[in-house]
Amino acid sequence: MRQEQMIVTKQIEIAKNIYEMTLRGQLVEEMKEAGQFLHLKPNRTDLILRRPISLANIDSDNNECQIIYRASGDGTKDLAQLKAQDSVDVLGPLGTGFGHDFIAEQDLVFVIGGGIGVPPLYQLGKELKEKNAKIIFMNGFANRSVMFYEREFSQLGTLMISTDDGSYGIKGHVGQLIDQAVSVYGKPKAVFSCGPIPLLKTVETKFNDIEHVYLSMEERMACGVGACYACVCESKTEENKTKKVCEDGPVFKNGEVRI
Repeated sequence: MRQEQMIVTKQIEIAKNIYEMTLRGQLVEEMKEAGQFLHLKPNRTDLILRRPISLANIDSDNNECQIIYRASGDGTKDLAQLKAQDSVDVLGPLGTGFGHDFIAEQDLVFVIGGGIGVPPLYQLGKELKEKNAKIIFMNGFANRSVMFYEREFSQLGTLMISTDDGSYGIKGHVGQLIDQAVSVYGKPKAVFSCGPIPLLKTVETKFNDIEHVYLSMEERMACGVGACYACVCESKTEENKTKKVCEDGPVFKNGEVRI
């Protein structure tokens, strides 16, 4: 972990209120694991807290990385104003990411994302593709206007898409994609998921008989380094114990914490 004034080399709106920001800096050398996040400080002086944003892509060759986020609150709306050559105060990389040392060539893997939980799964997909795993991506969005990275994910594996309103792909939630994927491909060797709590609960329930299930939790954070205890969740493996999402997570193994 380190702190750096990273340089914005590019920022574009890739879907409605969804932004892709490219950052350059020495901090990229520390980025080794899909699923970790950065803590960005808005430039507005009245916004004290940093904003946690997952790493979507790591480009070590060019010392660049991409983050994808929704501009919904004051902090992210402020970040959305940044232009090329602007700088931003970044702390990271933080948290525990998706481990996948156990994945072998041609292993069947399900990668399941919902909404703004989709971005960190792209870097994960790149790493799984390098292992020649058979990847089935399942991405769910509210509607077509907020959908992104269809081409990028399709280049890494088989992509299934659902939208709540049926404006693209299958109408309904990601759980329906899961049922369809299992019926076509069978049970996977591993499942990786990131998204809202209802999605993670669905994944946890449907794959409770699989050893390798990893869930990345979305949680409000303050310090991002485990000092403030603002993002704790209940441990399921240790009685009367809690886990800090920012430090112990955001990725947890199925059954490790109470979702």
